[in-house]
Amino acid sequence: MHATEALKEADRLMTICNSCRYCEGLCAVFPAMELRREFGDADLNYLANLCHGCGACYTDCQFSPPHEFAVNVPAVLAKVRNDSYLSYAWPPAFKPLFGANGMAVGLLTATCISLFLVGFVGWSAGGEMFAVHTGPGAFYRLMSHNAMALLFGLAFTYALAAMAMGARTFWLGSRQPAISPDDAAMAVSDVATLRYLGGGGAGCDVDDAGKDRRRLYHHLTFYGFLLCFAATSVATLYHYLLGMEAPYPPYDLPVVLGSVGGIGLIIGPIGLLHQKLRRGAHLADARAFGMESAFVVLLVATSVTGFALLLARETAAMGVLLAVHLGVVLSLFLLLPYSKMVHGLYRGLALLRSAAERRQHR
Repeated sequence: MHATEALKEADRLMTICNSCRYCEGLCAVFPAMELRREFGDADLNYLANLCHGCGACYTDCQFSPPHEFAVNVPAVLAKVRNDSYLSYAWPPAFKPLFGANGMAVGLLTATCISLFLVGFVGWSAGGEMFAVHTGPGAFYRLMSHNAMALLFGLAFTYALAAMAMGARTFWLGSRQPAISPDDAAMAVSDVATLRYLGGGGAGCDVDDAGKDRRRLYHHLTFYGFLLCFAATSVATLYHYLLGMEAPYPPYDLPVVLGSVGGIGLIIGPIGLLHQKLRRGAHLADARAFGMESAFVVLLVATSVTGFALLLARETAAMGVLLAVHLGVVLSLFLLLPYSKMVHGLYRGLALLRSAAERRQHR
């Protein structure tokens, strides 16, 4: 017995695919499938998170619709994958955040927190809210560094803890292979290059492959996020080790890293959203559109408000823009464990397990 209808259908499809094995060279899913004769819920969740949704197996399959077997692996595994985010979410009380109203939840959260911070900054800074502040420490005349560090430190720690609990449940749900350094290196390489989105083995060579630029937009989003995180990390070192307070000159390393990363976090997410809208509905899980789009919108909003703050930081608008930018970033942190962000975590773990299994069955 399976917990959901999607898992039941995935079991049916994997049984058919395990008998056929025509697609075994396309990606990591089918070799991992062939190591199993029965498929429990945890095994199917693993295979679903290993799937990158390229659609090649649907195009190549002789049993895809309108055949009576109706084999549609990308769509079914997309449903299982999105259900797994809900299943592994921690704490359980927040599982409904993965619902179809994800866009409304994301925008409402960002708006409420931004308005709260506008009020908080206005209350704490008084008449300084709309004054012009320049030079090092200008931001902290409106909101102290300690208050910012505490607020965002708690939010980020919570997000990491919630995702770690979900990752633990995912990893312990089925058999755990012994992991070697080579396995870890292979998984990191697969994640960093998005190998299976661009083609693994024989390659994901679908009819409209030339129009599918998800790999490019994923890279812009992923590395843009890492550059923004690097900018924050460098700024933290500047503050605590060198005694240099923000805001920094436009040519300084934190601003350069943040600006390049911010450009990636505008182009990448918008490109991903465009690709999602133009992609065939028969390969996707329509239920997840709100949750996935909310994360994209928050990423873009983080970059846009950040650039607005950078451009207007020496004007009277700085106080409001600072509060709005901090509100959007804080919302992003709080919603990370309940957004599309978790797909990177579970897919990375799935690729790690896949690398270990392949090595052990050579």
